[in-house]
Amino acid sequence: MLHKQRAINRCLRRAGKKTPSPRSQRARRRGGAGADPRTLRPRPSRRRRGGPQTSAQAPVPVVLPGRAMAAFRLALIQLHVSSVKSDNLARACGLIWEAAKQGAKIVSLPECFNSPYGTKYFPEYAEKIPGDSTQKLSEVAKECGIYVIGGSIPEEDAGKLYNTCAVFGPDGTLLVKHRKLHLFDIDVPGKITFQESKTLSPGDSFSTFDTPYCRVGLGICYDIRFAELAQIYAQRGCQLLVYPAAFNLTTGPAHWELLQRGRAVDNQVYVATASPARDDKASYVAWGHSTVVSPWGEVLVKAGTEEMVVYSDIDLKKLAEIRQQIPIFSQKRSDLYAVEAKKP
Repeated sequence: MLHKQRAINRCLRRAGKKTPSPRSQRARRRGGAGADPRTLRPRPSRRRRGGPQTSAQAPVPVVLPGRAMAAFRLALIQLHVSSVKSDNLARACGLIWEAAKQGAKIVSLPECFNSPYGTKYFPEYAEKIPGDSTQKLSEVAKECGIYVIGGSIPEEDAGKLYNTCAVFGPDGTLLVKHRKLHLFDIDVPGKITFQESKTLSPGDSFSTFDTPYCRVGLGICYDIRFAELAQIYAQRGCQLLVYPAAFNLTTGPAHWELLQRGRAVDNQVYVATASPARDDKASYVAWGHSTVVSPWGEVLVKAGTEEMVVYSDIDLKKLAEIRQQIPIFSQKRSDLYAVEAKKP
């Protein structure tokens, strides 16, 4: 090819015509500046041997936004919850401060962080939102300049009680309020019977909030058992799902880690659960073991049973890589099945 081009150039010089420069020749071959648009041809994509072929696939949705930071620190506070609300609040705020000093940008408290967990306690400890507990969370979020996921508290509204998570931004603003969608009504003979519906009402809306890092989806405890909720959050662009939760000594060892890893792998998202610390003297004994799971299904960090704060650095570049390597979103068979949200 090179000898042929040189021969053509010699003929052009003899005819007194301008010889194309090597740069313009390369441009014509590549379809750049100086090329004849009528002769352009699409360049075939290069295939990598042994690697995934993604050039012909639809773009993977919900990859790392250009405005987002690639990584941030998440903290889960595994709080020892007593029967004294003021003590619970004071200790929770102190641990939020501790987490912020360790570089956490998003901090989550556990389910029922200001109240013992139990149907007989919900009416006694219930508050309106805003109220005393959420006001303190708002203040500490603003003082620390971080996002605070307020675990959950018993909320009273219009004569009904809810199990509610309030989230506050770095300026102290209430960003979203998630009411537990699926009430914990179970009966495992000889082990545990519990019926939240005796006192609580279910929520009826999805709850997400945006940060400079990623979009976050919320659930509370029993919500994690319902795969459809996590799928809808993934469809809506969430890259982190947080579930303040209080599993017990029956469901905890059987399903706690399994459910988190399942939600993470199925939706290629990070999943975090914040549990109360275990108190063997309580009427309801929480499992503990607050956990963060990666989109690959790896357990990144897991607490023990005592009161403590655990940290995990959430790597959104890693999430994007996993979605490119195993592109399940572009491979779903929407002609055969779908998960549909019936409310905004």
